[in-house]
Order: sequence, then C-alpha cells, then structure tokens
Amino acid sequence: MIQAEHLSKTYSVIDKEVGLKGSIKAFFKPKKKLIPAVQDISLQVEKGEIIGYIGSNGSGKSTTIKMLTGVLFPDQGQVGINGLNPQEQRKEVNKQIDVLFGQKSHLDWNLPVQESFILHAKIYDVPDQLFKERLTVLIDLLDLSDIMKQSIRNLSLGQRVRCEFAAIFIHQPAVVFLDEPTIGLAASVKGTI
Repeated sequence: MIQAEHLSKTYSVIDKEVGLKGSIKAFFKPKKKLIPAVQDISLQVEKGEIIGYIGSNGSGKSTTIKMLTGVLFPDQGQVGINGLNPQEQRKEVNKQIDVLFGQKSHLDWNLPVQESFILHAKIYDVPDQLFKERLTVLIDLLDLSDIMKQSIRNLSLGQRVRCEFAAIFIHQPAVVFLDEPTIGLAASVKGTI
C-alpha cells in the first residue's frame, strides 16, 4: 500500500538576470526565489490498484514520485510504502519497490543486456534459480532473446526501454512507479510495452 499525507515540496532556485553581468552577479550575490512544485497532496493506493497520475509539464508529477520513492524528502507531509517510511527505511523500501524514469537508466551502458540483468538481480539479492525463471518469462514477454548479448549502448531506444521494463521486474517489486517510461518511443513500441 502507498500512503501519502499532505505532501509538499518547494524548490529554491537562483533568480538570475540575463547575460554575463547577470551570471557574475548571481555567482557573487545570488538572489533566490521559491518555486512550489507540490502543494498538499494526499493519496492512498491499496494493494492491486493501478492509478494514473496526470498533469501538465512542471505540475509536480515527477517530484511527487521522487518523494513517494524516497529520492526526495518532502518539505511537509508523510509517506508510507507498505508501512515503511522511504526516507528513514530506504534499504527496506527499495527491496519492495522499483521506479522507471523515462530519462534515467537501470542498466550499465557498457555491459551486455544479460550482464546488466545479472547485476540487477545481485543488487536485489534474487536467488539464482528464481532469477533464471523470471528472466526466461521476461525475455519471452518483451521479445529480448535476440539482444541479450548486445551492449546497452548499441540498442535502439525501443530495445532499451523493453530492457528497462525487464530490469524493474527482475526482483518482483510489490510497488512499481512509472514516470513517462515510453517518452520518445514510436506508437508501435508503446503498444508492445
């Protein structure tokens, strides 16, 4: 279960004038302004529920996900994932969740797909036999058999995203967060995902 009560997050950014003079001034005497990203959000998601969280660019969706997963601390409010606080019990929470940010990767660009999956399984302490069983299912489901020996850097965007999806399900997390996981993909690839 995911529980969030009265989450708020405000960013402090440097308010810089345009040009070189503005850059120098901002370096020596920075003026900061506060930008509210999330204001007083509460939600509860029960086991088995699937929810969508939509809004315009800059409306705080990614910030909310980062607070729910423990990447960011809220300025106000409380978060719980299966009764655990992601900020205080990060290691325990990370074993129960995974998150796929469209612009971030779980996979090592220098490793072949297979090796990246093995590394992911080791990080999450997935027993070898269980890893092999899960990987077999994921390879079939996401059509990965032809690319398992290729390095991540040589994959197309669509192939990489399919590998990212496989990676997040290797340890069978109880909660999965997806933040624009299909951004930039062709419609046919989005349908496959």
